[in-house]
Amino acid sequence: MSGQDQDQDQAFIEQAIELARRAIDEQAGGPFGAVIVLNGRAIGQGNNRVLGTCDPTAHAEVVAIRQACRETGQFHLPEATLYTSCEPCPMCLFATHWARIPRIVFAANREDAAEIGFSDAEQYQYLRMPVSAFDMHQIARDAARQAMRDWAASAGSRLY
Repeated sequence: MSGQDQDQDQAFIEQAIELARRAIDEQAGGPFGAVIVLNGRAIGQGNNRVLGTCDPTAHAEVVAIRQACRETGQFHLPEATLYTSCEPCPMCLFATHWARIPRIVFAANREDAAEIGFSDAEQYQYLRMPVSAFDMHQIARDAARQAMRDWAASAGSRLY
């Protein structure tokens, strides 16, 4: 990695940490911030907003991904980098994957987050469980499959 790349990484991780501090000041959610960068420019940023929005998915990384996708008009960001003040939880890691963001740079790790009460250990355990371990019940499969076939046959269908 070149010195310029290291300087960019340091600058954007500092920005993510500053966004984490904003979450503390705003009391909007936990102390987490994230920035998404494309071609050396921040295209999305966010701090945790779970409490302020009553939205359990409003983690900093998800907020930043939503903003970056709106900014670019794209739902994939295959050349972007996610900078985040803390190692992404499983939800955020998979959101990053769905957005096709290939590179993540983080500051604190999951053990650091657990020290202040934000433990993702249970969620990581769920990833190893078979689907049968969850209280899930399948009903109305034929109707849902027909809706899927109708979508696939429609002129406006577009895979993502």
